[in-house]
Amino acid sequence: MNTFSIAPASAKALWFLPAILIPVFVLVAGITFASIHGATKAQFEVSPDGLRLRGDLYGRFIPTSELRVAEARRVDFSVNPELAPSWKTMGTGLPGYQSGWFRLKDGSRGLLYLTDRSRAVIVPTTSDYSVLVSPRDPDAFLSALRRAHR
Repeated sequence: MNTFSIAPASAKALWFLPAILIPVFVLVAGITFASIHGATKAQFEVSPDGLRLRGDLYGRFIPTSELRVAEARRVDFSVNPELAPSWKTMGTGLPGYQSGWFRLKDGSRGLLYLTDRSRAVIVPTTSDYSVLVSPRDPDAFLSALRRAHR
């Protein structure tokens, strides 16, 4: 039997590795930082114009016309397990923090900013998804939402 080693690669061929790996590393680090920042600094702004979600990459403004405020309520996932997030479609799933787009157990779509599941609030929309958030004071959040959308 004869064994032959591979011919050595030229040094030029290996320069593309840092050119690819460094931007990927920077992108992953940026997304991770944005997610950690969102987990600690996310805010939910209620106004007569709508609901603004601020935090990480998935923040957005949802106009009043798309919010079904009359159906908004606190969620207890032990009572309503069908509303619990089941799998992430485009989002962040860290221990104690879920944000972005998820499928709920009932098959519907949810835009999540969840940290504390005992403080979860669901706000259905007319756009084929629901918003699930964990405000520090869920009852005050719901009251502000109802007052702003009368």
